[in-house]
Amino acid sequence: MKILLINRSDLRGGAAIAAFRLMNALNANGQQAKMMVLEKLSDSNNVVEVGSKLANRWNFLAERARIFAHNGLSRNNLFDVSVADKGLSVTNQPLFREAEIIHLHWINQGMLSVKEIGKILSSGKKVVWTMHDMWPFTGICHHAAGCDRYESGCGCCPYLAVPSQQDLSYQRFLAKQATYARSRITFVACSNWLRELAAKSPLTAGHQVVSVPNPIDTTVYTPMDKREARHRLNLPEDKKILLFAAAKASDPRKGRDYLMKASHLLAEQGDEIQILIAGSHAEEMQQQLALHATIMGYVPPSEMPSLYNAVDLYVTSSLLENLPNTIMEAMACGTPCVAFDTGGIPEMIDHRENGYVARYKDAEELANGISWALQEEIHARLSASARRKAVEMYAQEKAAKAYMKIYAE
Repeated sequence: MKILLINRSDLRGGAAIAAFRLMNALNANGQQAKMMVLEKLSDSNNVVEVGSKLANRWNFLAERARIFAHNGLSRNNLFDVSVADKGLSVTNQPLFREAEIIHLHWINQGMLSVKEIGKILSSGKKVVWTMHDMWPFTGICHHAAGCDRYESGCGCCPYLAVPSQQDLSYQRFLAKQATYARSRITFVACSNWLRELAAKSPLTAGHQVVSVPNPIDTTVYTPMDKREARHRLNLPEDKKILLFAAAKASDPRKGRDYLMKASHLLAEQGDEIQILIAGSHAEEMQQQLALHATIMGYVPPSEMPSLYNAVDLYVTSSLLENLPNTIMEAMACGTPCVAFDTGGIPEMIDHRENGYVARYKDAEELANGISWALQEEIHARLSASARRKAVEMYAQEKAAKAYMKIYAE
């Protein structure tokens, strides 16, 4: 079966990584999967970059300018919403014409416009759309953050400077609704949490909505010797080490303030814990943490399995999540995780079985979870259970077969 996956990038961002892994999994299971992107970072022959850099940049800036204008020339929420009125024409590409299945992923910031999605649907090809956030079923936002206006057509959007009943979110909602009516879409959520939210939106009415977790290569993300991993990264062998990873550590949505409060509580208990911060913009966070913190900076994917194996726990204080690749990767390496009860995280971490799920926005609970999970008498059990869950739920072959069934139907 010839499958074309469409995503803005092949490796930048969680959605890109998930789509890239799925492409590889499908090919490993006898399919002919290709990927079309604006930004190619891998050396895979199965990934094709389309569009010119000038045109791609123009589409990106034009869309941001429209949002900027609607928000009273303020940068607030500039990247929390997308209007998708600019994008590439992909229906005239040879890869599109050859494909039997068109599999959309994260297509914002100049990749596809709503108009182009309409052309895809009108082509008569089968369309599957994996939702990595809420944008496919809201007017303009990627995360509604508690707002339920998308359940009745949006409008009065909290992300806009001057919200109204017929504001930009309402207008784009209507545009999507008219577009989606052109053909049947199979929407795929990466978590049951997102599937349940999507089912409440009028935009998914008349379409199929299912849930399939993202895949991971459990032969790459696998347990290794911790001592060797620490020696390789020049880390001390006699300390408890935590890992916090985020593309942009300073992003408030990653809950850094709660992690900082938790670090002070842990320090007051006298716990000698070191925390590694992987990602950019981590300097301010490093200065405010009460624990000894080391900035790892950007860690290439090839080095992440060693990093997960070198630490005792993976900790995230993120406030908005779907199905984080980082938790999946850590668990596959046998590293227990501690995180807040939000999004699809409770589906991944079984509380006190393979990690700890802390009450949402409760720094004390987060600190308690870290202390509990670091106990030597339970750590080995948590580690084995985390690895087992990752293999059973997120192995590439399992995801590939689930999607192959969807394609066939």
